[in-house]
Amino acid sequence: MAHRILLIEDEVAISDSVRYSLENEGFTVSVAYDGVSGLASARENPADLIILDLMLPKLSGIDVCTALRRESSVPIIMLTAKTNEIDKVVGLELGADDYVTKPFSTRELVARVRAVLRRADGLRDLDASGTIRAGEIVVDTARRRVTVGEKLVHLPLKQFELLKMLITSRGRVVTREALFQTIWNTDTTYDTGTLDVHIRWLREKIEADSSNPKYIRTIRGVGYKFTAEDDVPD
Repeated sequence: MAHRILLIEDEVAISDSVRYSLENEGFTVSVAYDGVSGLASARENPADLIILDLMLPKLSGIDVCTALRRESSVPIIMLTAKTNEIDKVVGLELGADDYVTKPFSTRELVARVRAVLRRADGLRDLDASGTIRAGEIVVDTARRRVTVGEKLVHLPLKQFELLKMLITSRGRVVTREALFQTIWNTDTTYDTGTLDVHIRWLREKIEADSSNPKYIRTIRGVGYKFTAEDDVPD
């Protein structure tokens, strides 16, 4: 079955071009031209991935992303006409899995869509018994669910992948390079700020005190290490 993509973009020329390119690659695409209708469509007909413009009429992409992340872990790729680094960081902090800056080639966007969907599909296809427990955290890899104590935590794709990689390497240091190779499919740390933002956002969701984390520890100059209360001290 073809993956279903929801494109929320108010510029008709861009939405038509992106829709054509995605449908030509075998995707099923629906389009919304403002934030209100886009959010409604996302809720009524859940998509496999959402491409979301940052600047939208009626309801901004920021507000749409914030609303979706309260209730869903659907992969989101944000589109922005701004090149300022802060806009990229804002999108990532809101829970976007990736971003593309306008002007962009549809070929690049399609490649990013495929990469994000491959990761999402890979996580869904893991063995049904793949439940990982550490302290109060339970990661159900088959259903892509995370609970902290009694609380269900919604994590976007990359944050889920980060947590899964760190928790399965529990007690060992995971280098920044290894995280980039696995999560971003690149051999180079092309944007260290991207990783820092995702780690910070992940901590805010799973740690009781994100400024004094007990689970995800920073190993300065190297990477990160996941620990839990019952781990043997260093």
